[in-house]
Amino acid sequence: MYALVEIKGKQYKAEKDTLLKVDLLDVEPGSTLNIDSVLLLSGDTMSVGAPYVAGAYVTATVESHEKDKKIIVFKYKPKKDYRRKQGHRQRYSVIKIKDIAAV
Repeated sequence: MYALVEIKGKQYKAEKDTLLKVDLLDVEPGSTLNIDSVLLLSGDTMSVGAPYVAGAYVTATVESHEKDKKIIVFKYKPKKDYRRKQGHRQRYSVIKIKDIAAV
């Protein structure tokens, strides 16, 4: 059984006992989330929402908050002495899917 869920505007495939890297959430590590924006629910039968499946939800726990590897943003214009170098590390949350349910 799996579900397609929407978290902060992005879609993820959620299966039981899997870890997902999602955009940074404003909750403490160890807390429980109930995600009710389920777009598709697949089990014995497949349910597709319009836009969400009514009564379906996914329960997850927040494992940790982490930073991704650094990327370098480099802007350059030839012959104009224009160079800009900037680094960026995206922050994300790791969540573990505990249960997928439909009412």
